[in-house]
Amino acid sequence: GTLAQIKSKGVLRCGVSEGLIGFSIKDATGRWTGMDVDFCRAVAAAALGDPEKVVFVPLTAAERFPRLLSGDIDLLVCHATWTLKREALLNVQFAGVLYYDGQAFMIPRSSKAKRVEELNDATICVVKSTTHEENLRDWFQDRNLKYTPLVLESLPDVTGAFFSGRAAAYTSDMSQLAAVRASVPDGAENYVILPDLISKEPLGPVVRGDDQQWLTLVRWVLFALIEAEERGLTRENIRATAKTTTDPMLKKFLLAGDGYEKALKIAPDWTVKVIESVGNYGEMFERNLGPNTPLHLERGLNRLWTKGGLMYAPPIR
Repeated sequence: GTLAQIKSKGVLRCGVSEGLIGFSIKDATGRWTGMDVDFCRAVAAAALGDPEKVVFVPLTAAERFPRLLSGDIDLLVCHATWTLKREALLNVQFAGVLYYDGQAFMIPRSSKAKRVEELNDATICVVKSTTHEENLRDWFQDRNLKYTPLVLESLPDVTGAFFSGRAAAYTSDMSQLAAVRASVPDGAENYVILPDLISKEPLGPVVRGDDQQWLTLVRWVLFALIEAEERGLTRENIRATAKTTTDPMLKKFLLAGDGYEKALKIAPDWTVKVIESVGNYGEMFERNLGPNTPLHLERGLNRLWTKGGLMYAPPIR
């Protein structure tokens, strides 16, 4: 199985986006940072007991699934949208939703367009082999609108074309547009993301479809991050809480028990190691995407279910 191979090699190979602020990008010291990167480290903490035992593999949209299926990587956390088409035809499994998003459009502030409908007859750039390419075609066709697609292989290709003026608009996940806009050399204030969303884009971690044990572990790492936020468990208090709590439900969450760790072949305190390594889901979001980051994203649907969002973890017992 995948976990046995990871333990044998002593490292988790995690496929990520090719340089996306807030999700997966190297900082000034060369260290990978971002929401997707944090999730990879959380999985390494659970699987290997050490969040630093990760090799990050930057991938284009076109190569991410082939590289996962070939075994070149163990886990894909690469802004991938959960769809039936991908699970049924590619034989991959999504472990859950790490970020709820939608497809949007970015235009220069100088553009007269205020809504997507006003991009009729415009050239619109999009990354190849993404859900955005198909959504764009279907949305315009359904409304009898015309556009000229500029389909390019990679994120750098598309952003380069858009910022050089080869296209009137650039379409992608709203969070990705915010990340790209934050990296603009001549100022993010010169570009606007239109308010319309034309699709649902639940983004999540992906594994091969032939390893249920590995899928279960990755899925429950995600749920542990969400559950930790709901219980007020943070990077700072998790270790002390694990030592002092008398709450039987909390003990089960923090120290597993009932044979979970034996079934998954991981350490009994795996949830403690996960939260200690990256914090809870809310901490990850605020650190990488929140109002005090270059992206300035609101939680929105990514709030906990107790606060009007969709983030909900099933019970561990």
